[in-house]
Amino acid sequence: MGMSRTLFLALETSCDETAAAVFDDQLHVRSSVVASQLKQHERFGGVVPEIAARAHLTQLLPVMEQALTDAQVALKDLSAVAVMNQPGLVGALLVGVSAAKMLAVTLDIPLFAVNHLEAHIYACRMTAQRDIFPCVGLVVSGGHTSLFHCHDALRFEWLGGTIDDAAGEAFDKVAAILDLGFPGGPAIEQCAKGGNAKAFPFPRSFLHEERLDFSFSGLKTAVRYKWRDLLDEGKEPTARLKADVAASFQQAVVEVLVAKCRQALKQTGLTTLAVGGGVTANQCFRAALEKMMAKQGGQLIIPPLSMCTDNAAMAALAVEKWRRGDSAPLDLDAEPLFQTAPHPRRMVKRPRKP
Repeated sequence: MGMSRTLFLALETSCDETAAAVFDDQLHVRSSVVASQLKQHERFGGVVPEIAARAHLTQLLPVMEQALTDAQVALKDLSAVAVMNQPGLVGALLVGVSAAKMLAVTLDIPLFAVNHLEAHIYACRMTAQRDIFPCVGLVVSGGHTSLFHCHDALRFEWLGGTIDDAAGEAFDKVAAILDLGFPGGPAIEQCAKGGNAKAFPFPRSFLHEERLDFSFSGLKTAVRYKWRDLLDEGKEPTARLKADVAASFQQAVVEVLVAKCRQALKQTGLTTLAVGGGVTANQCFRAALEKMMAKQGGQLIIPPLSMCTDNAAMAALAVEKWRRGDSAPLDLDAEPLFQTAPHPRRMVKRPRKP
């Protein structure tokens, strides 16, 4: 089995997926197990933090045991434990952080803290199977829409992000307006397939501005008012009408995301774009990114879907920290936000000095 390699167990409980993975110091993923909480949150149309934390409590041990079984290793074989400790829902994060600290103490092995957003970009590094840094990194999901200048695997410089709703959150809310169900991303994409993306000229915030920020709240509100007006005018909420609204909304989100990636590449002078997070499952978004990057002559890296949505395998970023001897203290905290946040709704991390 080549047990001479350093084996890591990683835990992820930042939002509504309970995940565990085993990987080695060569970035070989031996197992990756994810338990979804979709059924628990579905009727609320979004993730309920209290429910998420309680679900992690019941799911974490079985998920961890499954990951060890799949990898054919025992606890005694582990050399290190990694955990996503920021950002995320504080109650959910605490479950994983507490378990990881307990394992580190009990097994007398080092603990490594992993930033969830940096891990999403590291999933691109794992997919490419080579160094991809420096690059522009975009994390776009239900909780985050963040652009980074990634100097290396562990040194990220904040370029910009959403000042209100995340892109995935906007998908969820618009899906609720159109009564399409939860989660909104797949529901909107499916509905939009038969629609006209030019039917409604929804707003595209900051599209032609230099700033690398996003805002989806106004777009969501515009969809709400347009839908209300259409119904007030006596329009039937037909599948065709919903498809046109969904397609027009989706197009607005995609155009802004792609434009900001293009601007970030131009401003940094970089040619590699690494994209992670659940919204990358959207085929319209992927196609637009591919078209833009082909035109720019740069390289686009998007992991397979299982590595785009929340998982613990992407915590293999811990291997980079292990190589540098950068382990975490045993009084490690769960940090729902980045360390510094000049904007109250914005998650910001200052770049470390080289």
